[in-house]
Amino acid sequence: MLTIKNYVRAESFEEAYQLNQKRTNMVLGGMLWLKMGKRNVQTAIDLSGLGIDQIEEDEDKFTIGAMCSLRELEMNPLLNDCYDGVIAESLQHIVGVQFRNCATIGGSIFGRFGFSDILTCLLTLDTYVELYQGGIVPLRDFINLPRDNDILLRIMIRKDKRSAVYQSFRMTRTDFPIVASAVSLTEDKLYLSLGARPMKAEVLEINRSGLPDRNAEEELTNFAKDTAKKFKYGSNMRGSAKYREHLAAISVCRALKGLEGGALW
Repeated sequence: MLTIKNYVRAESFEEAYQLNQKRTNMVLGGMLWLKMGKRNVQTAIDLSGLGIDQIEEDEDKFTIGAMCSLRELEMNPLLNDCYDGVIAESLQHIVGVQFRNCATIGGSIFGRFGFSDILTCLLTLDTYVELYQGGIVPLRDFINLPRDNDILLRIMIRKDKRSAVYQSFRMTRTDFPIVASAVSLTEDKLYLSLGARPMKAEVLEINRSGLPDRNAEEELTNFAKDTAKKFKYGSNMRGSAKYREHLAAISVCRALKGLEGGALW
């Protein structure tokens, strides 16, 4: 059971940051995973009044406030048109629409959950996070930083002409993924991310010159198997490590075939 003694709607990032330095205090976010745990919270910190609930676009990037709901990302046409709809694809199986209307992108990314679909997806895009004290950090570096009491303000995705695909395997449509994968292709590199192994997602960079012939089925299958072996896997109630590695190889193969820019290699 979650118990909250005090509630504060922060009036500034500095106030939120200072309050969050106490171990017994906590930022609420969307408060969906938080309420499922057992914890006594002295002061719950609400960031909803700080103007970080918008999706903004300029010539170089998209900037997404940490308090934006997952549903807002899923339904934003400009954001999804820019990346082959990969963001919407990574979000549409997360529990249900009501859940995604409440869950925030900030909570999803700052939590660095092993089962996170959106974290797996964003690792293959040119993504950065903006922290109140830590500044702007590449997402791939942020996920490996020690957990601290900083405040996540925004997520930024730089625009480029990459093609991207997201895949996941689930027991049921709205269950946590057994394994999740995302790939993106730029002019010179392939980015491959695997999550729900069940550890948090990791991303691998592969030079485009090392990719197999996408029309040669055996080459592509062997490449996917060899690539899947470069990640570590674990077992839980949803599947064994061996089963996850098998699914990862299938997922990678399918994702590579689905890349719109694949015909260029």
